[in-house]
Amino acid sequence: MEFDLPRAAAILVLIVAIGAGGLIGAGMMPLQTTLMMVVPSMLVFGAVAFAIGVKHGEFRSTHA
Repeated sequence: MEFDLPRAAAILVLIVAIGAGGLIGAGMMPLQTTLMMVVPSMLVFGAVAFAIGVKHGEFRSTHA
């Protein structure tokens, strides 16, 4: 399966949505805190990890 940018972004959003849904459903913290603090930080972390992974993949493919 090849991953292009829209498919990878959709998978990232799906993972964040599942995590946020779990936190909201479990009642771990207030809804406002989850939506205003946790979800944005999950998206930023996912985007940073994705960018690092892409750069590492590019490095491995050119230096193999």
